[in-house]
Amino acid sequence: MKRTSILAFRGALPLALSLLFVLVSSIAALAQSGTIKGHITTTDSQPAIGVSIGLEGTVIGTTTDAQGNYTINRVKPGNYTLRVQMLGLEPQEQYVQVDNGKTSTANFTLVESASKLQEVIITSQRDKYKASLPSESLRLQTPLLETPQNIQIITNDVLKDQQVFTLLEGVTRNVSGVTMQEHWGNYTRMNMRGARVAPFRNGMNVESNWGPLSEDMSFVERIEFVKGPAGFMLANGDPAGFYNIVTKKPTGTPKQEVSLSFGSYETFRAAADLDGKLTKDGKLLYRLNLMGQTNESWRDYESNDRYAVAPVLKYRFSDKTSLTAEYTYQFSRMSAIGSAYVFSANGFEDLPRSFTIADPNLEPSDMKDHNAYLIFEHKLNDNWKLTAQTAYFYYNQEGSSLWAAGVDASGNMKRTLSGWDAQNKSKFGQLFVNGEFETGTVSHKILGGLDLGDKEYLADWSQYFVLDPEAPFNVYNPVYGNIAIPTLDHSVALEDRPTVSTLGQKYGALYLQDELGFFDDKLRLTLAGRYTKAETNQYTTIIKNEKFTPRVGISGSISKSLSVYALFDQAFIPQTGLLASGDQVDPITGNNLEVGVKKDWFNGRWNSTLSVYQITKKNQLIGDPTDPTGTYSLQMGESQTKGAELDVRGEIVPGLNLTFNYAYTNSEATEESTEFKPGDKVPGFAEHITNAWLSYKLPVSPLKGLGVSLGYQWQVNRYPWFASGDGGSELPDYFRLDGGLSYQIKNVRLALNVNNLLDDYLYSGAPYDFNYDGTNDGYYWQTEAPRSYRVTIGYRF
Repeated sequence: MKRTSILAFRGALPLALSLLFVLVSSIAALAQSGTIKGHITTTDSQPAIGVSIGLEGTVIGTTTDAQGNYTINRVKPGNYTLRVQMLGLEPQEQYVQVDNGKTSTANFTLVESASKLQEVIITSQRDKYKASLPSESLRLQTPLLETPQNIQIITNDVLKDQQVFTLLEGVTRNVSGVTMQEHWGNYTRMNMRGARVAPFRNGMNVESNWGPLSEDMSFVERIEFVKGPAGFMLANGDPAGFYNIVTKKPTGTPKQEVSLSFGSYETFRAAADLDGKLTKDGKLLYRLNLMGQTNESWRDYESNDRYAVAPVLKYRFSDKTSLTAEYTYQFSRMSAIGSAYVFSANGFEDLPRSFTIADPNLEPSDMKDHNAYLIFEHKLNDNWKLTAQTAYFYYNQEGSSLWAAGVDASGNMKRTLSGWDAQNKSKFGQLFVNGEFETGTVSHKILGGLDLGDKEYLADWSQYFVLDPEAPFNVYNPVYGNIAIPTLDHSVALEDRPTVSTLGQKYGALYLQDELGFFDDKLRLTLAGRYTKAETNQYTTIIKNEKFTPRVGISGSISKSLSVYALFDQAFIPQTGLLASGDQVDPITGNNLEVGVKKDWFNGRWNSTLSVYQITKKNQLIGDPTDPTGTYSLQMGESQTKGAELDVRGEIVPGLNLTFNYAYTNSEATEESTEFKPGDKVPGFAEHITNAWLSYKLPVSPLKGLGVSLGYQWQVNRYPWFASGDGGSELPDYFRLDGGLSYQIKNVRLALNVNNLLDDYLYSGAPYDFNYDGTNDGYYWQTEAPRSYRVTIGYRF
C-alpha cells in the first residue's frame, strides 16, 4: 500500500470512530420505533428455548434464548398481533401496542412442560435440515434470508442422519460445489469455488499448511459454509470462502444423550453429550462431550484410534452478562501418514482397494490437539452488545510420512519414510460490538471490531530413509514385514532442532460495517471497510503487508419470503508457503462479485439459494506438480473463477427432509506465468457437482418413527488439487450412492447406514511425474471404502 493511502486511512479512522460515537449517542433522540420484549416459560416454570415469536403480517421476528427471553427491536409504532409458535405446539397470540421510544412487554406460558417441549423439539421435523439464522460466531445480526451472501449451514441433525463421525467423512455432500481432495488422514482439505477454503472454528481462522486436526463431530453443533467474499467477515479467509465449525455450548435445558456405534472394519465408537445446570438458579451451566473410537480400514495395516473430551462452562452474571470457558482435546493415533496413497505406472484402478505401501512394523503417528476459549458477552442495552473472546490452540504431532520415490511398469517401487514431527501454536483475540439504531426512516445495524492473530507452525522432515535399499518393493507381488524399520529420533524438542522449518503469521485488523435499511428494511445496503496489517514468516523470510479493503452489499426483500442480493468485495490474504524458486510468496489480492436469489417456501419449511459469482485474484498458491507432498507450492499470476450454485434444503412435505445442490465451476488462468498460460485450468475443482440426501420419517402407526434415507454424490470433469506437468490431469467422473434406515421410539434411536451401496471403486488422485521432467510417467490415488455399514444405538434422557 502506498504511504499516502495509509496516511489517508489512518486519518479517516478517527473521523469514522467519532461519527460512530455521535450516532450511538444520538440513538434516543433519533429512534422512531419501539421495542417488544418478554419471557416464555413452560408449565413447570422452566425457560422455553428456541421458540419462534413473530409479528403477524410482517417479516419481523426472533427466537427465545437459553433463558427463554426474547427481544424484538425497531418496531414501528402501532398495534400488532404477536404470535408464538413451534411445530407440534398450539400457537399462542397476544395483542401488543408499540409506542415510539418505549418498550412493550408480552410474556407467555406454554401448556407443555420442559420435558414435553424437549420431546417436541426432538421429534419435530421442522428446521431439522434448515437453519434460518447464522451462529453468533459469524457476528451477523441479519437472518440468512436477508444476508447479502450465500451462507449454507449443515445442522447437527444432518450429521446424525448421515452418521458422519469426522470432518473427513461426507460433509462436503451437503453444500454445493465443495469437494474434499485427497488427504493425509490428519487434516481435511476442502476446495470450493476454485481454491482451498480456510477452516474456522468458532469464528477464528485456524488454518495452517497441514492442519488443523480434523474435528470429530461429537462436539460439533453445526458447520457453516460462507461462500465467496469472506475476508471481511472473520479475520483472513480466501475469497472462495471458508467453513466455520461451531462447537456445542450449554443450552440451559438439562438433557443427556449417549450412543454406541459399530460397523465395518472393526469400527467401535462410544459418545456422550451431557447438557445441564450446575446451580439451581441456572446461573452456572455446563456442556460435556466425550468420545472414544477404534477402527481398522479396508486397506491393510491401517488403523486410527481417537478420543475427544470437550467440557464447556458458562456463567451468567445477569440477563445481560455472561462468561463462557471452553476446552477441547482430541487425540488421534494413526498409521504412518501418507499410507493411504497408492502408486502405479500403469493407470488408475491398477491395484485392489485393499492394497497399501505401508508395513505392519511401522510405528504409528500420534496427534494431540488442545484448544481453549474464553468468551465474554455483555448487552450494553437492548440494542447494543459487546463481545470479547480469546483462544489458544496447541497441536503436537509425533510421527512419520510414507511416500514412493518411483515405480516402474513392472511394479518395482522404492518406498521412502521420513520423520514428520510438528507443532502448531495459535493465539487469537477478538473484540467486536453489534448495535442497532435509526436515523430518520433509515435503520442501521453496526458491526465493528478488532481482530488479532499469531500463528506458528514448526515441522521437521529431516530424518529420511529408503525402506527398500537392496530389493525393490513390488506392488503386484508385495511382501510385508521383512524389512528393517529405521528408528526415528523424537527425543529433542522440536523448537531446539537445527533442522526445523518454521511458518508463521501475525496480523491485526480493524473493521467497521453499517447495514442500512430503507423502506421498513425491505431494501438493505451494506457498507464496510477493513484495514489489515500482517507479518508473515515463510521459513527464513519475514514479509510485511498492509491493505485497506472495501465491501459493498445490497439485499432487497421482494416479499417476506423472497430476497435478492449483490455483493462486491476486495481480497487481501497474506499466505505462507515455500516456492522451489526461492522467491517470496506474495499475498492474494483481487476482486469478487456475486449476485443471488433466496427463497423460503411453504411458510419457511424449506428454502433455496441460487447464486452466480466471479472471483478474480492474483498470486493464488497451488501444489507444485513436482512435489505433491505439499512442501513446495507454485504461485500463479491472475486467475478467474466463475460459477453458478443452487442449494435446496428443508422439509419439503411433512416428514420428508431434503438436501439438494448443484454447482457449475470453471477456474482458469487469465495471464501468462511459469506453469500456466491463459485458458489453463486452475487445479482443485470439479466442473459439475450435484448431491442429494433425502430422508423420510413415516408419520403414522404402526410404523411411526421409521425413517428411510437415500443420497448420491456425482462429480463430472474433476481436476486434482495440484498442477500436472503436461496437462491432461482430469479424473474419471465420480458417482456414489448411500442409504440408511432409522427408528425412533420415545427416547431411543436406532440407525443403520450403508455407504457406497453400488460397491464402486471410488478414488481421488492425479497423474504423477516421477522423473520430474514435466511429463507424466505414473499415477497416484487414494481409494474410498467399498460397501460398508454403520449401526448406532442412541438414548436421550
